[in-house]
Amino acid sequence: MHKELTTPILFLIFNRPETTQLVFNEIRKAKPTKLFIVADGPRENIPGETEKCRAAREVTNQVDWDCEVIKNYSDMNMGCKRRVSSGLDWVFDTVEEAIILEDDCLPHRTFFRFCEELLEKYRHDQRVMMISGNNFQFGRKRTDYSYYFSRFSHIWGWASWRRAWKYYDVNMKLWPEIRDGGWLNDWLGDKKSVQYWTRIFEKVYKRKIDTWDYQWTFACWVQNGLSILPNVNLVSNIGFGFDAVHTKGQSKFNDMKTEPVVFPLSHPKYILRDSVADAFNDRSMFSTQPFPIRAINKLKRFLK
Repeated sequence: MHKELTTPILFLIFNRPETTQLVFNEIRKAKPTKLFIVADGPRENIPGETEKCRAAREVTNQVDWDCEVIKNYSDMNMGCKRRVSSGLDWVFDTVEEAIILEDDCLPHRTFFRFCEELLEKYRHDQRVMMISGNNFQFGRKRTDYSYYFSRFSHIWGWASWRRAWKYYDVNMKLWPEIRDGGWLNDWLGDKKSVQYWTRIFEKVYKRKIDTWDYQWTFACWVQNGLSILPNVNLVSNIGFGFDAVHTKGQSKFNDMKTEPVVFPLSHPKYILRDSVADAFNDRSMFSTQPFPIRAINKLKRFLK
């Protein structure tokens, strides 16, 4: 039996009691000693949302193990961008490191130990900005190690440190300098990718997208930071189908199978980005997609 989980967990919830319950059940099995819960408030123009938000919050009252529960609930609706970013700011102002799960990201039980061990191993390595539970390689593996290094900051179940989060800026004030200096080309080295991410970052900078996660990608990239991705998928996004009208079956990334990571972990002897895996990831999720997966993921919050 693995020791108790001492790394704090941040649980981000909103208006989906069904998925909130499923994810909470896995958190309960992990038995963290500290649990942060951040909740957005209901939108006034959405009938029944007040009741859904209340029901989602009631799920988190089921803590029945020795755990310090710290809640940050908003009475009004702040939106994805401000609620999640402010919640993460709050948590990393309080603790040095955390594991983060949204209410539709269902983790395999080994996800928690995977994050905790790697948070410790790379705690002081400035090259590594985060640890993700996501693998979108669909069985492709370049090595037999337990994980690889990537430029992509997948956030369907992830973990990070205060020392990395301090570079986050929800308003992306550095973007004009990065854009005008052609720095994305230095980092990405691919014309299509540069065009794709320039469009995305420009929209975020001009506040045309209500999100927080592209800013995290930007923060990691301007620090030349790497993400750790497991060689098996440890978290499944289950949010596409619940109560959704337009997003059922639209993505191969929906309800992906999870597998256990094997312990003890097999660590790479080097810290080199897997460019082959990243190129596949880029083709399948980002720059060659007419309607990127992240955009679909955002829409599922509103198409209910």
